[in-house]
Amino acid sequence: MNKKPALLALEDGRIFRGSSWAAEGEVCGEMVFNTSMTGYQEVLTDPSYAGQIVCMTYPLIGNYGVNDLDSESERPWVEGFVVREASRIVSNWRAEDSLHDYLKRWNIVAIEGIDTRALVRHIRDKGAMRACLSTIDLDDESLVAKARQSPPMENRELASVVTTKQRYEFPAVGEERFHVVCYDFGVKRNSLRELAELGVRTTVVPASTPASEVLALNPDGIFLSNGPGDPASMDNEVAEIRQLLNASVPMFGICFGHQLLGRAFGAKTFKLVFGHRGGNQPVKEVSGRGVEITAHNHGFAVSADTLPPEVEVTHINLNDQCVEGMRHRTLPIISVQYHPEAAPGPHDAEHHFKRFISLMNAKIENRLPN
Repeated sequence: MNKKPALLALEDGRIFRGSSWAAEGEVCGEMVFNTSMTGYQEVLTDPSYAGQIVCMTYPLIGNYGVNDLDSESERPWVEGFVVREASRIVSNWRAEDSLHDYLKRWNIVAIEGIDTRALVRHIRDKGAMRACLSTIDLDDESLVAKARQSPPMENRELASVVTTKQRYEFPAVGEERFHVVCYDFGVKRNSLRELAELGVRTTVVPASTPASEVLALNPDGIFLSNGPGDPASMDNEVAEIRQLLNASVPMFGICFGHQLLGRAFGAKTFKLVFGHRGGNQPVKEVSGRGVEITAHNHGFAVSADTLPPEVEVTHINLNDQCVEGMRHRTLPIISVQYHPEAAPGPHDAEHHFKRFISLMNAKIENRLPN
């Protein structure tokens, strides 16, 4: 493996020196961390990580390699990748390539050999911040300056970068029961698989698709996907979602889609200090039915105090009490901040797809003559 020196510089001047183990180059992005013990390929290919350099808190990464089936999109989206130790051994019957070769093929810059515990503690204390990762420029002051000159995540629009360029169909598994239109703000494949397993044919459309075009497809439901960036940068998309609110079509938003729904309801969103990223976030259902251990990947949240009376908070995060789920009191609209499709992560929240199915079932039954 390549042992060329690499440098990670944070905008506040903190420096981490290590070794390059993937592509050579230089990248800037928001420095964040993920607490998942496995699932690094799903993290890399999650479009929600566009614009970010990701540090994995688990110390050994790459030991089971990569394969085509575990990709959540057509390519990795992270700007850069940070690990304590990159495994030199690939040991899994499903492996088709090493993580090292995979990252090199996709030109992803990665660093190993730094104290990832110190980096994560720093981010937890100071907040997510801009960073620059380089195998080219190893001068501390120069790289810190580049980090400070890179765009902040606040007000940054990235959905247009990751969204599909043209409409496509994801067929149902077995008998087709429902037709759903998915706004692709950075959708993960496992969301589409979860819907397909429940008999849903999904039409995936670009993030900028007008509401009129979505309604012209006569869907049984509308799905608002996860995605990267600041929801406050999506005024045009929020305006289209607002037009759909009273269309009597069941809607389900997750993660970024949840935040956009919140803004369509008239609420505000805000940036979390260091975000929620990993597979171990405890979420409580407000009604008292229980706690779900959930997969998260978001840096923004909906402000509960700004929600209108007709929108009910259904779930909260037990770590910081932020809004994790919403439900409209009279319209067939639900959302969760976390990832019910997981990939990676626990499956506690998988049932939310069935809640969406129930909304569509109820709508169809109401259409039937008495």
